[in-house]
Amino acid sequence: MKNKTILITGGASGIGLAMTTRFAEEGGNVYFIDFDQQAGEKVAQELKEKGLKVSFLQGDVSKTGEMKKTIASIPGSLDVLINNAGVSHVGNLENTSEGDFDRLYQVNVKGIYNCSLAALPKMKEKGGSVVNMASVASTMGIPDRFAYSMTKGAVFAMTLSMARDYVAYNIRVNSIAPGRVHTPFVDGFLAKNYPGQEKEMFDKLAATQPIGRMGKPEEIAAMALYLCSDEASFLTGGNFPIDGGFVNLKM
Repeated sequence: MKNKTILITGGASGIGLAMTTRFAEEGGNVYFIDFDQQAGEKVAQELKEKGLKVSFLQGDVSKTGEMKKTIASIPGSLDVLINNAGVSHVGNLENTSEGDFDRLYQVNVKGIYNCSLAALPKMKEKGGSVVNMASVASTMGIPDRFAYSMTKGAVFAMTLSMARDYVAYNIRVNSIAPGRVHTPFVDGFLAKNYPGQEKEMFDKLAATQPIGRMGKPEEIAAMALYLCSDEASFLTGGNFPIDGGFVNLKM
């Protein structure tokens, strides 16, 4: 990533933070967008104190005009775009409100449209790599994830379409499909829904993956780093599971 310009959305927490950190550690000039200004400023300060090249851009990925303006402010061309920003929801169709459905679509689907629409013109001259954050829910049925699965299925389809449309510009587009990853969202979900039973439920969720544990944000970041590197120059239009065997080894 040395001397490359990287844009990561949702880069101030969880998987996004691991990506921001790893790409900067590899020598990249990293711009990261996050809705949470306080968290973004804190991350930027901490990483800059380590001598890393990072810049925080506060913004809402669901806003088309805002993303055009924000991404246009990045000087020069872009080498890497990682569409990581996303939100989740637990529920089947009947207990997913219209507001929940619209919120997930606006961030998880339209957010990728908005950021890619603004970023791809900055990549077309030199080429580059796009990674979209999909999920195991993109390609299999998971209980009580109706709206979330809808959005992640769309991410998978958008990845294929973008890869086909921009291969002539030497822009590679792939997606990553994580299983359960231990992030602050998981801890918050358990605290809210299973007070006093957090450890028991955490172990139960971890055990649903054949490898016997949840993934680490750093492991997802490592996959993204490889897909965006020159070593992966023959890969485009792929959806890469990193799920502890969740999809292919289920009993």
